[in-house]
Amino acid sequence: MKHRYIVVEGPIGSGKSTLARMLAERFGAGLLLEDPSANPFLPQFYRDMKRYALSTQMFFLFQRVNQLASIKQPDLFEGKAVADYMLAKDTLFATLTLDDNEFALYTQLYNHLRPQAPTPDLVIYLQASVEQLMQRIQRRGRPMERSMSEDYLARLSDAYTRYFYDYAESPVLIVNSDRFNFVDRQDDFNLLIKRIEGIRGGKEYMNAA
Repeated sequence: MKHRYIVVEGPIGSGKSTLARMLAERFGAGLLLEDPSANPFLPQFYRDMKRYALSTQMFFLFQRVNQLASIKQPDLFEGKAVADYMLAKDTLFATLTLDDNEFALYTQLYNHLRPQAPTPDLVIYLQASVEQLMQRIQRRGRPMERSMSEDYLARLSDAYTRYFYDYAESPVLIVNSDRFNFVDRQDDFNLLIKRIEGIRGGKEYMNAA
């Protein structure tokens, strides 16, 4: 693994956690996963986003900062790590859910904590159609996600697309996860590994097998 710190990102249901686990196992790297079940505000958020957005967002921000601090301890992960999130995603969600006053408060805190998070050596951005995302979310059947609307998921997907269009802090491999099945097709996974090992910088696309 030539990249010390790889992040897999994408909207809810894109398969980022599954792929992060596979990459960590393949490369013998430490694994950092989000833990939505630890957020006590999340179930209420999906039922009443306006009321619980700020508390939900604040909890995730502190959780992510605390986890990412471990990457700055090389002995912990022997210098290699794969995560299924990046801290910058917090602002992406915040712009969708917080009102102006809440966002101003959140931004002050985020800017204070952001320097504690390392910059990825590579970001793998998983894209998928809203229809595919909805199907995957329904298939995995998490109770707290049952009330998630297609409109929210569409706005979230669009926010990811706009964010990574401008993102330039790390090399980005953009992968259409509608067309690739890394779990069930070994050839797809092997092709991804080859692309990861060969990427040099900027943005590259993996759209068709």
